[in-house]
Amino acid sequence: MASANDIKIDDYVDITDVVCPVTFVKAKVAIEELETGQILSVHMNGGEPLQNVPRSMKEEGHRVLKLTANDDGTYDLIVEKGEEE
Repeated sequence: MASANDIKIDDYVDITDVVCPVTFVKAKVAIEELETGQILSVHMNGGEPLQNVPRSMKEEGHRVLKLTANDDGTYDLIVEKGEEE
């Protein structure tokens, strides 16, 4: 996994204010706006988003680079956009 210092974040989405399944929908819309190879940072809560969003991103063909736990119980998921199908 890459460290945060070598990753250039191209876009950021905060999904802490929504619940599943809207969490993944909001993250998916954000990553669809990027070009292949660009990086999205997803700020999310634990629980269902933590279980579902990384898995769903992988299923959509994107690459999870890093998942970081924050002191406030939230998480930051760093995802590289995969190729369009």
